[in-house]
Amino acid sequence: MGNTTSSAISKEILEDLKLNTKFTEHEICQWYENFQKQCPTGRISPEEFEQIYARFFPESDATSYAQHVFRSFDTNDDGTLDFKEYIIALHMTSTGKTTRKLEWAFSLFDVDKNGYITKTEVTEICQLIPKEELAKLPGDENTPDKRANKLWSFFEKKDNERLAEGEFIKGVIENENAMRLIHYEPIKE
Repeated sequence: MGNTTSSAISKEILEDLKLNTKFTEHEICQWYENFQKQCPTGRISPEEFEQIYARFFPESDATSYAQHVFRSFDTNDDGTLDFKEYIIALHMTSTGKTTRKLEWAFSLFDVDKNGYITKTEVTEICQLIPKEELAKLPGDENTPDKRANKLWSFFEKKDNERLAEGEFIKGVIENENAMRLIHYEPIKE
């Protein structure tokens, strides 16, 4: 009789993830098994996350972007991602509702984690868009500064004002162009 419980997901976490994601119990258990193999400590460090990110996005500046993405997923601010944070992040970025995705997008832009975003923070995140992608964009958004200016203008805020999460979500939902800018999608012709 081996100790099978040490490698099994806790019922509490399993129930919480079933409640807060669209993943089935079977899917969560499969993810957990794989997570345990890839991360025997049960946690992903920023460096490990960066390596994972670089494999998925080899053409991007993995270091800078991965740091911001990691920060936004590390909800308890302990400097690592545990399985629950990992699955919630996976759910939000792949199958979550628009509002949940925008909550995550807000946390990505909220670089200093003070509950507000500023134009400076928006510009910092826009700096992470690969130059090749920026070159494909219209003239009024083909540099990080231009893209940040265009996005910020949708919120009708002065350059030195800040934006709360609710204002951000409402503003993006109500403006198709702001939504497109958040998703880095090209203009549909």
